Amino acid sequence: MIEFISQPWHWSISGLMIAFVMFLLIYLGQRFGVSSSFQAMCSIGGAGKIADYFNYDWKKHDWLLVFVAGAIIGGGIAVNFLGSPEPVQISSATIADLSELGIQTPRTLDEGLGFIPHDLFNFEMLTSLKGILLMVVGGFLVGFGTRYAGGCTSGHAISGLSNLQLPSLVAVIGFFIGGLLTTFVLLPLILS
Repeated sequence: MIEFISQPWHWSISGLMIAFVMFLLIYLGQRFGVSSSFQAMCSIGGAGKIADYFNYDWKKHDWLLVFVAGAIIGGGIAVNFLGSPEPVQISSATIADLSELGIQTPRTLDEGLGFIPHDLFNFEMLTSLKGILLMVVGGFLVGFGTRYAGGCTSGHAISGLSNLQLPSLVAVIGFFIGGLLTTFVLLPLILS
């Protein structure tokens, strides 16, 4: 059974499951977006006393908090018990592009799993301007952008587009353009 679960599955299985969940949420009158859970967590923590934005009935989103907890627990189980003994397989073109920027990808498990480039994301990088730009400023921009856009990429691309919402289409187009600009303009400038 473990061999069956831990093998790579065809991408269409994920697509079908996402479509099933979206139809179920539409039927139940709910919206999907993980970034909403941060608003609920801040509300639980008492942030509603400081800012009206967090002053709402978070219990309407309790199912979403269970989903986020399940994703964290499921990720932990997958990494610790179902992980491949090999690093993440990255295309040779991506490896070549990263090498040109001075970023090495892991070739063995001892060098890392390959989910994030260790050359960029480590505690030593926080003492450099490059690390502060990537992690602190980048993290702030992602968080601010998520709230400003009214949701994250998954919320707009999966939930908003399946509900045929025009603002979600505009947001997804903006996310795509931003991703291209970051990949081809900003990252080479920051990393050079």
